[in-house]
Amino acid sequence: MAEPSAFIVTRNLRKTFVMGRTRVHALAGIDLDIPEGTFTVIMGPSGSGKSTLLYLIGGLDRPTSGTLLVNGQDLNMLDENALAVYRRNTVGFVFQQFNLITSMTALENAAFPMRFAGIPGKERAQRARKLLELVGLETHLRHRPVEMSGGQQQRVAIARALINNPRLILADEPTGNLDTTTGFGIMQLLSNLHRDGRTVVVVTHDPRMLRFATHVLYLLDGRLVSREEYEASIQTEPTG
Repeated sequence: MAEPSAFIVTRNLRKTFVMGRTRVHALAGIDLDIPEGTFTVIMGPSGSGKSTLLYLIGGLDRPTSGTLLVNGQDLNMLDENALAVYRRNTVGFVFQQFNLITSMTALENAAFPMRFAGIPGKERAQRARKLLELVGLETHLRHRPVEMSGGQQQRVAIARALINNPRLILADEPTGNLDTTTGFGIMQLLSNLHRDGRTVVVVTHDPRMLRFATHVLYLLDGRLVSREEYEASIQTEPTG
């Protein structure tokens, strides 16, 4: 059994996709324990299963088999309504593609998740404004996504992820669409959230993220491997 400090626990976690006559084992039996208040980086190349793992932890998908606990809650036992409550109250998502609503301003995008919590409009705007100020966008409250750079859009996405004060931040390749300097700023922002007491899990293939991590996991072909096995595999990958 996991230690009491483990906030996220998986045992023999598996996810299989059926594509015609082919079965793709995205996760092939994952055992992990992620303590609360840590900054965990999951390294893996494209197709390694890292995004699948993140989506299962976030309640966006369900495993084929295995155990998945978050804060002692068995996600496999939750129906769709309970999963929606879990996602709203516990998890903040940050995606590579930002996933902002193009017709909404930064303020409206950041405040949007609170609509489903029944929070009045004035309070939504106040909370969203404070979070946009936190991520350095106090002068862009009325800007729409098309009027912002990629880094600014990702900061809006982070403000949106924080809007319901989640304990867990899940980030899927958060620097993948950003230039080097902007991406590093996003890494520092995620690190600041960790230092403020949140549990942060980032999946990435960007090795710069490692300098912010308290824990590092390596994923290849749907299974956790050692750093040595991971690095040997990366070095032997074909270059084109």
